Amino acid sequence: MFKWPVRVYYEDTDAGGVVYYANYLRFLERARTEWLRDQGFEQNALIRDSGIVFAVRHVEIDYLLPARFDDELVVEARIDSVSKVSMTFAQRIVREPDTVLSEASVKVVCLDKERFRPVPIPEPIREKIKNAQ
Repeated sequence: MFKWPVRVYYEDTDAGGVVYYANYLRFLERARTEWLRDQGFEQNALIRDSGIVFAVRHVEIDYLLPARFDDELVVEARIDSVSKVSMTFAQRIVREPDTVLSEASVKVVCLDKERFRPVPIPEPIREKIKNAQ
């Protein structure tokens, strides 16, 4: 399980000091980006060298408890499944030590950077991703 720390800033919250629901998606995105980086894949390099981008295709998210201004959170990400053209992440947002605030399933598809049409994940990248499961 990959973990990425996030602090809730005032800008992330509504007038009541609770994290605005759409900002959970931003936190999840940051963790997936850092997961890719941790696996050795910089998104700029994937675009430049492989001609691909990863884009979210589908999200299911459950909001269980609110995150609040100044909370220190941990955003978790792990690969749940990999196909020829996509991967699905299982993600959680946790307030340490073990309070789960949100759970999500995020399907990310590999796209050609020019046409934005699905293409196979390049084999070396797909193998590394599969091994990270």
